[in-house]
Amino acid sequence: MGATSRTEVARLHDLVIVGAGPCGLATALAAHRAGLDYVVVEQGSVAHSLTRYPLFMTFFSTADRLEIGGVPFVVQGERPTRREAIRYYRRIAEAAGLRIRQWERVVGARRSPEGFALETRHRDGRPDGVAGRALVVATGYFDSPNLLGVPGEDDPQLCSHFYTEPAPYYGLDVAVVGGRNSAVEAALDLYRHGARVTLIHRGPDLSDRVKPWVLPDIRARLQEGSIRALWNTVVREIRPGRIVVETEGRGQELPCDFVFALTGYRPDHALVRSLGVSVDPVTGVPAHDPATMETNVPGLFLAGVVAAGYDANRIFIENGREHGERIVRALVGRGLPVPR
Repeated sequence: MGATSRTEVARLHDLVIVGAGPCGLATALAAHRAGLDYVVVEQGSVAHSLTRYPLFMTFFSTADRLEIGGVPFVVQGERPTRREAIRYYRRIAEAAGLRIRQWERVVGARRSPEGFALETRHRDGRPDGVAGRALVVATGYFDSPNLLGVPGEDDPQLCSHFYTEPAPYYGLDVAVVGGRNSAVEAALDLYRHGARVTLIHRGPDLSDRVKPWVLPDIRARLQEGSIRALWNTVVREIRPGRIVVETEGRGQELPCDFVFALTGYRPDHALVRSLGVSVDPVTGVPAHDPATMETNVPGLFLAGVVAAGYDANRIFIENGREHGERIVRALVGRGLPVPR
């Protein structure tokens, strides 16, 4: 990846991109090829969002639907794995020399006569900043889980909103909260690696969005009792060694060594709201033009799932990867806009 010096902070870039996930990288690659002066700011590492996925996950999509910038994505099997995808996106960043500032979090933003000024902070606490005539927010949603709002949820020794691997939970009582794909697949993986699993879901049954090839497996495990299920149940408290739940008004405590609260995620709109973007209070969709991905704030664009609102199933890598081309085409086609 291209080096970024501290002198770059004072420079007004054509374009600043926040987020180096697949959609942010696709935008950076399009800007790079168009000859724009751009920089990417990423709070973690390149393709950080994919590191949240389970270690041995295989994508549902085929490799060609995850490609960005027309760069072939070659995989060993029928579908790409998490490891292959991370390697692919990072190799693109390195081969193209994309200008990316890793481990730098945006902590404040304001509009200026020239464009947008962002305050940032490095992982060691050093303050910094970056400015651009135009701004693309491609922040995804994995860092904003839907919280249960119960005591104990914020204790990392008791609970996590991310599932990566089963090995540390062998022989333990583990509760998995949720009824969609991530919860079901985690429950199955934990069970197969020696955990005693209880699936807790507030609904009467599994979501109808569970992958059809996974359903027979989880149904069989539930029927034989290998995985316990509590339907119409909500979590009230997480304690060391116990979880307190309520099922249709009846409370109970269960043995529990760890909880995976896999209840979904939603985009964090704090940045775009602070800059004046209107967000629909019901759908959570920020106001934007789908043809250009520009918001109601001139010069501020969205890329990826941040444009989907509260229904993250509307935008995936497969269609979010197209946003970067739309954005750059709009910028190049009319000259870089200066927000009013």
